[in-house]
Amino acid sequence: MGIVTISASYGAGGAEVAPAVAERLGLTFHDRAIPARVAGRLGVPVAEAEANDETVVRGLWRLVASLGTMPDPVGGVLPVSGVPDARAYREQTERIVVEVAEGAGGVVLGRAAALVLGDRPDVLHVRLDGPEDRRLQAAAARSGRPLEEVRREMAATDRGREAYVRHFYRCDPGEARHYHLVIDSTALTIETVVDLIVTAARARGI
Repeated sequence: MGIVTISASYGAGGAEVAPAVAERLGLTFHDRAIPARVAGRLGVPVAEAEANDETVVRGLWRLVASLGTMPDPVGGVLPVSGVPDARAYREQTERIVVEVAEGAGGVVLGRAAALVLGDRPDVLHVRLDGPEDRRLQAAAARSGRPLEEVRREMAATDRGREAYVRHFYRCDPGEARHYHLVIDSTALTIETVVDLIVTAARARGI
């Protein structure tokens, strides 16, 4: 049935857009199920797999820290983590994303899925982004948290996800060449963004 991958910078609405796209296309939204399957294959608790998942913000910094010392989102420096086999989590995640594509398909948010699946004909790769100030305002409005707190988390999350992709895939996740469709989701309503992705997906035969 095909697969839609959605890469989203912090505040670009990925968590809202991806499940809505899946519902409109009649596909499964593969989110928390991915670390659960990784956990089963590696024989570790789901919480441990989530702590090594690129999309789970609380786990992102632990995983990136295991690749080397990184700036702490609230100042200071994170020491190198003792988390073993970071690549094992990444490799299992890649295998599961490929299995989803080769099976019933679905919608995958994050997890560098566009880079994992490349230029398969049955895939639509989407990037959601926007100016930092508008992403910040959108994220703060959705969460209801103080602006400065959200600003720190946004900076840390964007840096962490970029570091993850650069380390494992040697490229910039924000480059348009990795995607079929790049949308400034801060300039449009969530409904319009979903409409654009669904239209593009159907045009790709999904």
